[in-house]
Amino acid sequence: MTQPIISVENLSKGYRIGAKEEAADTIVGALTKSIRAPLRNLRRLHEATSIRDGDERDDILWALKDVSFEVHEGEVVGVIGRNGAGKSTLLKILSRITEPTGGRAVIRGRVSSLLEVGTGFHPELTGRENIYMNGTILGMTKREIDRKFDEIIDFSGVEKFLDTPTKRYSSGMQVRLAFAVAAHLEPEILIIDEVLAVGDAEFQKKCLGKMKDVADGGRTVLFVSHNLAAVKSLCTRGLLIQSGKCKFAGDTSEALAAYANISPASSNAGERGDTYASSDIYCSQVEASLIGHQPNMKLILDLKLRSNAQHPPLLIAIDLFDTHGDWLMQTLPSDSPFVHSQPVSEISISIDLPPLIPGDYQIGIWAGTALWDGRYEDRSICSVSVVDPPVHGRSLPHNPMRGHIAPTSRLLTRSGRASLSSPIGA
Repeated sequence: MTQPIISVENLSKGYRIGAKEEAADTIVGALTKSIRAPLRNLRRLHEATSIRDGDERDDILWALKDVSFEVHEGEVVGVIGRNGAGKSTLLKILSRITEPTGGRAVIRGRVSSLLEVGTGFHPELTGRENIYMNGTILGMTKREIDRKFDEIIDFSGVEKFLDTPTKRYSSGMQVRLAFAVAAHLEPEILIIDEVLAVGDAEFQKKCLGKMKDVADGGRTVLFVSHNLAAVKSLCTRGLLIQSGKCKFAGDTSEALAAYANISPASSNAGERGDTYASSDIYCSQVEASLIGHQPNMKLILDLKLRSNAQHPPLLIAIDLFDTHGDWLMQTLPSDSPFVHSQPVSEISISIDLPPLIPGDYQIGIWAGTALWDGRYEDRSICSVSVVDPPVHGRSLPHNPMRGHIAPTSRLLTRSGRASLSSPIGA
């Protein structure tokens, strides 16, 4: 087998919790005393700010821990995982933005990275000026930028505002321009972090098309996204990061299946602590599972409710939120109060879910006698991950900015005539 273009061996990255505040005090003190005892205080300064691989102190947060994998030339690898799993930290290390605490990463080829919207853009410079500045930062020569300038402008779609300072651009316009510059660098390796989270459907489709062109050209792509449908359609391999560790590396479908199985397990089962133990009633344990496939999928909740005091019979409502905490829907399993005042109530609820775009969702619960008499509410008792798209065969990627529910729809007329077309989805 040929030599991998990316080799990651036991890669770790640790951060000290509260290090900014502590380090500031320690550094000031160390520098003040260094005039009297320079060697002693330099040693203290190093000890105060350094982290060693293998440290298990309580004040160290390991964003990555002993991650190992290989990527070969021409592969399109989708890096998936929940928020805070360590995906962006991994890409920053591979892009040489930050240094690892332990392990090593060997990259054999020219790298182009698009990690944050408008990274490297100066708000006071025009779009034209930022193209040249950002292209130079990414390693392009002026001659190369001149040759590809028209292609970059055409792809970005901001020609009308080319001589306007980018501080007046929307976030969508900035990411269009940033992606256009990075995508035309013609690198051996293209690293992209959540570029599809911003922009309209047309831009997302162009991004997917460009990444496919890059991959078809024999180049390598590392693609971080919560758009699981895009990962499934674009990527040849999947890399699942969970709590800073590599849980799976292999076939994309298997990686998505592993993500669906692993993600809920961290928070969907077991005792939930005593945050609400002072309430009349609270949920002490929950298990959640998704049954079936879209668009006919069910959410099964097994709840253990504890009553701390006498209360009248209560209703329960189940809420669904996106990862930003925005309300998507609420369901009421029964019109009649059914939770009575007893030490423990064990309840199973089946919910027919609407067609949802792939992604992570938070489950919440409310209990009360009426809307104006709530006894308990928790907006995040557990989470679930939807992997399958709501409409199979759809080529246009879903845009979370346009909503999370995608009901099936049919085209009934075309050019004034009835049509019996198949469902295409919202």
